[in-house]
Amino acid sequence: MNLSFVKEKFVGIFEKGLLDELEHIGNYMELEEGHVLMRPGGYIRTVPIVLSGSIKILRPDEEGREALLYYLGGMDSCAMSLTCCLDRKQSEILAVTEEKTKLITIPVEKVEEWMCKYSTWKQFVFLTYQRRFEDLLNAIDEIAFHKLDERLLNLLQRKSKQSKSSVINITHEILAGELATSREVVSRLLKQLEKIGKVKLSRNKIELC
Repeated sequence: MNLSFVKEKFVGIFEKGLLDELEHIGNYMELEEGHVLMRPGGYIRTVPIVLSGSIKILRPDEEGREALLYYLGGMDSCAMSLTCCLDRKQSEILAVTEEKTKLITIPVEKVEEWMCKYSTWKQFVFLTYQRRFEDLLNAIDEIAFHKLDERLLNLLQRKSKQSKSSVINITHEILAGELATSREVVSRLLKQLEKIGKVKLSRNKIELC
């Protein structure tokens, strides 16, 4: 990874000294869809900053069900991983790439050091916490105030926005996991949405109308 690449992506976000450090210690990665970056119980040794693509952050329970917390998109980072590395705690989340994703990982020891050293890094971390707090509030609102069919449609719209495509390649089982419900319920709701013209269904594909 060279400095011109870093400057192109982070110009106007990070100051020069931080850009120089990113060039030397940042680890550039390109990951395929479905790659697992973090698992519950593991210790976090690096913090990801997403350059392009998306990562979904899930909270699994003891029965193997997974509730979707939020997505990470371009120029974004994970508040959960920042918190765990600062507190030296084990991960409580599952992080999986939603599509082909490019990112830079930062060693955990640099996260706290840069908080004191670079004002732009401190601002980036605080903005990350703010975004994730808003995401979690939205997730709570969805569960508390919206019916499951509305939550399903909202989830599909978010995935469409992330991928910049009206066609979503996904199985009913994966959707069920992210909504913490059963595949049969999701299949039934999708058929209802198709009946009223909201979606078109085909094998492992859903098109938003």
